[in-house]
Amino acid sequence: MSNWLITGCSTGLGRALADAVIGTGHNAIVTARNVSGVADLAETTPERVLAVALDVTRPDQVVSAVQQAEERFGGVDVLVNNAGYGYRAAVEEGDDADVRTLFETHFFGTVAMIKAVLPGMRACRRGAIVNISSIGAQLTPVGSGYYSAAKAAIEGLSGALRGELAPLGISVTIVEPGAFRTDFAGRSLAQSANVIDDYAATAGQRRKERDTMHGNQPGDPAKAGAAIVAAVESPEPPAFLLLGADALAAYRYVADKRAEDIANWEQLTTSTDFDA
Repeated sequence: MSNWLITGCSTGLGRALADAVIGTGHNAIVTARNVSGVADLAETTPERVLAVALDVTRPDQVVSAVQQAEERFGGVDVLVNNAGYGYRAAVEEGDDADVRTLFETHFFGTVAMIKAVLPGMRACRRGAIVNISSIGAQLTPVGSGYYSAAKAAIEGLSGALRGELAPLGISVTIVEPGAFRTDFAGRSLAQSANVIDDYAATAGQRRKERDTMHGNQPGDPAKAGAAIVAAVESPEPPAFLLLGADALAAYRYVADKRAEDIANWEQLTTSTDFDA
């Protein structure tokens, strides 16, 4: 049995993961900005589940959540940074304040949670950190530039963090889900108020009023939750985990296109070194 702290558990993938963790017999600190959204999880299994109010952009709540986990269960063995939401806008349309809030939640909130749990994990010389990214970090679809950038920032951080923590017995896993049948493309999706007609045929096609994906995504959140538990419980948790056949196909497409570009421009690439 281990102690899992999961951010953003009220709905979607976070909720499905919380169900999987609890169902597997682990202790769980389930969190949401409005704690009433996860109270039922604690009521069902009060001896193993602690519901905590947590807005990852608030340092006081970040510290409090980890302290409550330590007081109740003795510490955090597994941190899952899942809290977040989608944001769609052409790059030119994006509101500066909205974009900063997006990064405060996705990137800086993730950093705050990691820093809060690491002293305890380092003291025990064990632990696992799971950072939920998105296949969008690879695909960079039109209209999702800011969201993709926030997730790519998390991935860059995670790669360095893994190297720093591996000698201390702490694993770091990046998870890139594809499209899962959650509220991500519905209630949880924000978009710019500013609309520029010149982007109607590109980013404009992915605005909420034109998006037909919501409710038709191929991914099963319950299976995703179980897969994350299985990855963390494996003898050597992966550095990188794709979730969904669509994510796998998209990743291979991007990798093939990138390899093609590298090959096509190899001569120019190597021409920039000093002559021997």
